[in-house]
Amino acid sequence: MTAIDKSFIFKDTDNPFGGRKVVDVDTHLSEPHDLWTSRAPASLKDRVPQVKKLDDGTRSWVIDGDVVIGMNASPSSTINKHGEKLLGIDFFGVQIEDVHAASWSTQDRVELMDACGITSQIIYPNILGFGGQNAAKVDPDLRLACIQIYNDAMAELQVDSGERIFPMMLLPWWDCAQTVTEIERCHKMGLRGTNINSDPHNHVGLDGEPLPNLGGDMWNPMWEACEALDLPVNFHIGASDQVMDWFGQQHWPGTDRDIAMRIGSTMIFVENGRTMINLIMSGLLDRHEKLKLVSVESGVGWIPFTLEALDAQYMEAHPSSRKLRKMPSEYFASNFLSCFWFERKNLSWTIKELGVHTVMFETDFPHPTCLYPIDDVESALADLTEEERVMVLSGNAERVYNLPT
Repeated sequence: MTAIDKSFIFKDTDNPFGGRKVVDVDTHLSEPHDLWTSRAPASLKDRVPQVKKLDDGTRSWVIDGDVVIGMNASPSSTINKHGEKLLGIDFFGVQIEDVHAASWSTQDRVELMDACGITSQIIYPNILGFGGQNAAKVDPDLRLACIQIYNDAMAELQVDSGERIFPMMLLPWWDCAQTVTEIERCHKMGLRGTNINSDPHNHVGLDGEPLPNLGGDMWNPMWEACEALDLPVNFHIGASDQVMDWFGQQHWPGTDRDIAMRIGSTMIFVENGRTMINLIMSGLLDRHEKLKLVSVESGVGWIPFTLEALDAQYMEAHPSSRKLRKMPSEYFASNFLSCFWFERKNLSWTIKELGVHTVMFETDFPHPTCLYPIDDVESALADLTEEERVMVLSGNAERVYNLPT
């Protein structure tokens, strides 16, 4: 492994977790350039995601030969090979050779986890989109193959990590039947959770007709499969074309590009509230009471207000429109989980307000907002009991993702 000075890992502390077991529920893989090409059948080798040099001389990820899905072939890692974190938007200019091997190498990631005191990690993709939305840019047969090859590679990664890293499966969400088949296939391979596009209604299905939103009855077999197999459904920020907005509409015109990204990054966290509210208000959780839904990389501080506001607005609706079995906020406690990383102000209060059983810890390694170096998480949880701290740092994640204990 590329050596890392511990000063780059920890900030002002040598024991940020109080010596407790830690499960990091949101990290990302900088996909190796041969992830798809090394596994694709000969008929698809030239069409699956791969890095090519464009006419302007830059390397970029492309799919189906020439559809760009990753400009400059950015590994989306802000940790350089020396273990230092790149600030601002400098990481856009680096290549996979420039970043720390733990971004893409299973062995190096496990060794970094050991150095950080982290037992297990949940891992998400980059290139196909956080919700697999980039796969929708090509024909159905190719997009399905790309999803399946990715999931095969993730099953291999999980085994190679010694069951320390647990990737979430991508789904062919443009077709419910294919989705159920892939859920069952990936579960048999040992994958522990699903990762889905939050806004499939912005796309069409295989029949060319618009897909319904996730509250529609068409999706019932998918939810039933997740319930039956006890698989959590993860809603990562930026998991659709609609919400993947780092530099788009959130900042005022003329804003410095670096600051524009900071504005977009802030707003994309709370954008997950839209997904959470719609899932609740759709009545989905009255039909599928055992679903475990996770809001990933969105923080926790905004959620208490959002739930209180949702309850207040619900009670202002005409009684004939109030069709839920419970108050909206009650569904969060029974079906949702969220995670924190950099939040420190009133963190213990927020965790208690939401329910200690609903909150988990993440680092978002190696992305721009990742908790690196890791500061004093122990002090931030000072007002929790020992049992509650263990739940937040590992117990909840082990329960939700069915991890080894």
